[in-house]
Amino acid sequence: MPAHSSPAALTPVRPWGLSRLAPYSTTTKLPYTTVVIDPTTQRGVFRDEQGRPVDMGKHGTSTGTETSTATNLDSQPDQGHDQDSQQD
Repeated sequence: MPAHSSPAALTPVRPWGLSRLAPYSTTTKLPYTTVVIDPTTQRGVFRDEQGRPVDMGKHGTSTGTETSTATNLDSQPDQGHDQDSQQD
């Protein structure tokens, strides 16, 4: 803020993100009512109204590696960078 400005002299501006808001689309009822943690596997178990487990389908997992390389002793401008990932 410049030295000659005061908070009272600033003009309020509507945040740009408000123009991007839209109503939620129609909702659907999910096939479960609760999620609990299985103490053995430490994974979430989705249960229906009667407490029976609900299969929520497969969810993929991914792993990635990242390496940094330098081709000179001071490692300044000659530096490379590699990334790879796997998803199932």
